[in-house]
Amino acid sequence: MTILHSRPANTTPPESTVPNTAEEILAAVRAITPELRDRSVEIEQNRRLPADVVELVRGAGVFRMGFGKEFGGAGLTSVEQTRVIEALSYGDTAVGWCGMIGMDSGLYSAYLAPAAVREMFPSPDMITGGLINPNGRAERVPGGYRLSGHWNLGSGVTHADWVSAGAFTYTDGEQDRTESGNPNWRVLLVRPEDVKVIDTWHSTGLAGSGSVDYEIADVFVPEEHTFSFGKPLSRKGPLSAPDALMRKMPGVPLGAARAALDFVREFAATKVNRMTGQRWADDYRIQFELGSCEADFLTMRHGVYGSIEHKWSRLESGVDYADLTPHERVETVLLALKAFRGALDIVRRLYDLLATTSIYKPSPMDRWLRDLTTMCQHVMAQDVIVQSAGAYLLGGTPQFPFAVGITE
Repeated sequence: MTILHSRPANTTPPESTVPNTAEEILAAVRAITPELRDRSVEIEQNRRLPADVVELVRGAGVFRMGFGKEFGGAGLTSVEQTRVIEALSYGDTAVGWCGMIGMDSGLYSAYLAPAAVREMFPSPDMITGGLINPNGRAERVPGGYRLSGHWNLGSGVTHADWVSAGAFTYTDGEQDRTESGNPNWRVLLVRPEDVKVIDTWHSTGLAGSGSVDYEIADVFVPEEHTFSFGKPLSRKGPLSAPDALMRKMPGVPLGAARAALDFVREFAATKVNRMTGQRWADDYRIQFELGSCEADFLTMRHGVYGSIEHKWSRLESGVDYADLTPHERVETVLLALKAFRGALDIVRRLYDLLATTSIYKPSPMDRWLRDLTTMCQHVMAQDVIVQSAGAYLLGGTPQFPFAVGITE
């Protein structure tokens, strides 16, 4: 079944009204947090972001974070992007996930020619959604490619201005190969009207992300609307490195875990055991578990931000990505995995701490647990990340080379 887009026409806010610095965007996101909280149940039941919620996030400047100032964007660092995504996810996890995906427009712009960026993204507040994995087939034709395929987990495609679709490329029916002999793949950006969206998103969690399947059937995509992560065309520096898309991803689990910790802390501060009359605030078990979860959260959060800051400073100083040490190549992605898994562990322990209070809908504990459980099925939280890092450190073959910045 094809789903209509949830964004009404002509709703992009005037650029002059959109926050355009890290401080302004973060403040704008925090200002909409109460409304996101109030609408979390609606967002989940809707199974995609309502149109006005998309515009709230757009108006807060979230989707322009990755665009450079030369294209009218905010040009935020990876640390600043992650802080914003963390704050957005604190309000609602699905909104945070869609914000994290949708802002890839600006990160993709590094790999497009400047003229193509200006043509495709006349506003830095435009949204991308979809999947970069090469599930499709792109046959070379004069001027571009004919693209066909079926993709799943298309987060945000129901409100996207451009849909991303990874594909292996072919010439005269033969699969193209890179210099190293691997199949060649590119990401193609397609207009939403050329995409058939299929309503498959009936999920355990992150229901509001609208991560549906989608199909593209023999659509012409101009060469300039496609890119390879190994060849930046419009930007140099830290945001042109192949891992830029992954650096801000831990903001989502960190925001969800922080929200759960604050919720339980507020709940426990006033709760009284009806059988004993003891305040939860005076209960050793409650104190210990909350303190233990806080310690784990602080440890993983500082690890995430410290690793991103270190890598950013190295790349900003002029070091090429290829010249980073093996440990510098793997640390951000390993700590991102720890954030995903660690946030789920924290929320599961807090869920158990509240006992039966957690199980009744619309308890936010129930939703955070399900959202993080679903989130941890993403490749960024899977064992293949650990294997790829270990293989890279040993000089072996990573099963998911993109995780350690290998694009060909």
